[in-house]
Amino acid sequence: MSIVEVKDLRKVFDGQAAVDNLSFEVREGEIFGLLGPNGAGKSTTISMLSCLLGPTSGEASIDGKSVAKQPMAVKKVLGVIPQEIALYPTLTARENLHFWARMYGLSSSETKKKAEEILKIVELTDRASDRIETYSGGMKRRINIAAGLLHNPKVLLMDEPTVGIDPQSRNHILETVKKLNQDGLTVIYTSHYMEEVEFLCDRIAIMDGGKIIAQGTKDELRLLIGDKDIIKAKVSNADQEKISALKNLKEVEGATLKDETVDVISSHGRKVLAEVISLLIDKGVEIHSIEVQEPDLESVFLHLTGKTLRD
Repeated sequence: MSIVEVKDLRKVFDGQAAVDNLSFEVREGEIFGLLGPNGAGKSTTISMLSCLLGPTSGEASIDGKSVAKQPMAVKKVLGVIPQEIALYPTLTARENLHFWARMYGLSSSETKKKAEEILKIVELTDRASDRIETYSGGMKRRINIAAGLLHNPKVLLMDEPTVGIDPQSRNHILETVKKLNQDGLTVIYTSHYMEEVEFLCDRIAIMDGGKIIAQGTKDELRLLIGDKDIIKAKVSNADQEKISALKNLKEVEGATLKDETVDVISSHGRKVLAEVISLLIDKGVEIHSIEVQEPDLESVFLHLTGKTLRD
């Protein structure tokens, strides 16, 4: 059963479509990922689903309620974790949670009980009396998540919740999301980190330029590039012109350079590996490591758009 339904959703700013005819459904009890680079339209989509932005056209409903026509009813069943920290820095974590709980309409006794329950979930009970301004970035993110859970939402919208934090805090957040989902919470999770979406999500919509260019399970998306391999090389002294020359090789279907990493798509990765190495050496590129990998979501995005997720 679908708890979120989006049909032909569109948002235009100054004549430019930031979100262009999006359609997808989210089933109750799943984690649905919106994966795409910065500027793909993910945050604008979340803003429309959370009733902060009205759509230019199209429609969306959450738990059977229209985000355009019944925004107050939608907000009662919706938890929103924004990309920016939505906390008061001079208040303690507990004070922040009490404030947001009362804003949600919880009674005084409900507020105290729920705040302590949520502090345990995000494992910050021992720091609950400390002011937010003393917290690390990762701890602020965890309290940000806690604030969105106070009213027991049916659906949780999470917009890039791990941006700018350390790996340990990131892993904690991902495990928390998994646990919340196992307890029955439906989650829509946006990210430009392929590995997060692969770890968390039951189904994924890949976005670029305001459009969904593919959607399905991880395995269904990988089938879009069939049995193609990815040759991944760590290099130095490379530039786009040198890497573009790889596309002239008969068995190569795409090649990109990002942060001193070369990704080459080929149907016969091991067969063409020697030619790739030879051409890079001839171009003066220094190879530090090279391997042939099976396709992942980064490979799918590269195949569909000709660029990497971090571009």
